[in-house]
Amino acid sequence: MKLSFYGAAQEVTGSNYLLESGGEKILVDCGLHQGGSFCEEHNFEPFGYNPKEIKAVVVTHAHIDHIGRLPQLVDQGFEGPIFSTPPTRDEAELLLLDSEHILSQEAERHGKPMIYGVEDVMQARKQWQIHPYHQPFSIGPFKVEFFDAGHVLGSAFVKIEAEGKSIIFSGDLGNNPAPFINPTEDPSGGTVAVIESTYGGRIHKQGDVRRQALKTLITETVNRGGTVMIPAFALERIQEIIFELNNLVESGELPRVPVFVDSPLAIRLTAVYQKYSSEKDYFNKAATERMRGGDAIFDFPGLRLTLTTQQSKEINSVVGPKVIIAGAGMSQGGRIMHHELRYLSDPNSAILFVGYQARGSLGRKLIDGEPMVRIMGEHVPVRCTVKAIGGYSAHADQPQLLKWLKDMEQKPQRVFITHGELEEAQALADKAKTELGLDCHIPARGESVVI
Repeated sequence: MKLSFYGAAQEVTGSNYLLESGGEKILVDCGLHQGGSFCEEHNFEPFGYNPKEIKAVVVTHAHIDHIGRLPQLVDQGFEGPIFSTPPTRDEAELLLLDSEHILSQEAERHGKPMIYGVEDVMQARKQWQIHPYHQPFSIGPFKVEFFDAGHVLGSAFVKIEAEGKSIIFSGDLGNNPAPFINPTEDPSGGTVAVIESTYGGRIHKQGDVRRQALKTLITETVNRGGTVMIPAFALERIQEIIFELNNLVESGELPRVPVFVDSPLAIRLTAVYQKYSSEKDYFNKAATERMRGGDAIFDFPGLRLTLTTQQSKEINSVVGPKVIIAGAGMSQGGRIMHHELRYLSDPNSAILFVGYQARGSLGRKLIDGEPMVRIMGEHVPVRCTVKAIGGYSAHADQPQLLKWLKDMEQKPQRVFITHGELEEAQALADKAKTELGLDCHIPARGESVVI
């Protein structure tokens, strides 16, 4: 087998791996490059292969940096099937349509052509096929099987076998224990492992610590009469925050203030979570029992969902303290930017980041302490409290990544470390070499290896 790395190589986004055997070519993920803008130059570059020659695409999960170029692949001649778990397909359609809308706005702003349109998204949906966890299927010479990655609803790591060898692609591994989805499964053995390293050099705060940090920040800001802004990814992160706030409100640990989920995408994605809530394959035992007992884990007194633009604008007229949860998670587009434009300069307010912030993103600039940022053409002074809680990340941290490698039934002959900034990937590689004795390599974009 030949494995080539066309994305997420010494960078966090744009996952895209090409696997070849017996003259057949398949992809694992086909993600958008994200950073300072959705219109990253890499998204306009040609694929490193001919899309017409790709037999199929295997998708680990629905985040845009793993699926965002699929419609572009279709537009350029890919006609094969796209495979994922059932929830991933449902989530992907919503996320791709939202991404197309943001891309069209940014393309117009930067004077660039669209890389795909709505019709390409719908065509990709027609080519999409589903396979549950633990049900192997074949693509030409490749045998493929999904396992629960515990990252977001329906996320998977993938084992692909051919030529008597096997490769395990981690996709994105979860930060366990997650509040309501099942934990990451133990991996079976593989000749080669391809593992993400988003937090390859870091250790997350524990659940009780992050919960206390969330409670403290909201309480202090509310007591000042300010607004708490939480930029969050619409898939999983916003559902986790709603779930955490639900617990805090119902236990009386938070003051009663309006909490706005100002993200139509997150609201629609939450409906996908509710669709699969009765299936034990996706939700952990505790969450399943609560939902069967009538507990609406994504609802609580004071929660307001703002679907329309008019409802979003009306948040500004709500007098007094409030909490606003909105996309996008890195403050690159989405409704959160309108709230940041309004409240970043307010010393009584606060902004809380609960996920990874890529270099060049507005979120990263705020975390790095820039005193002035540019939002929608305006220079905005940053006077509010800026805080990040890494423990809310849906990504595994270094100990969890090492555990996943250590728990493999068969020690992999080689480990390729991807999907992380170089220093994070190097930190994970060093630990995996010294503690587990693994042969680790950090591939460059465009690099190919024979397995």
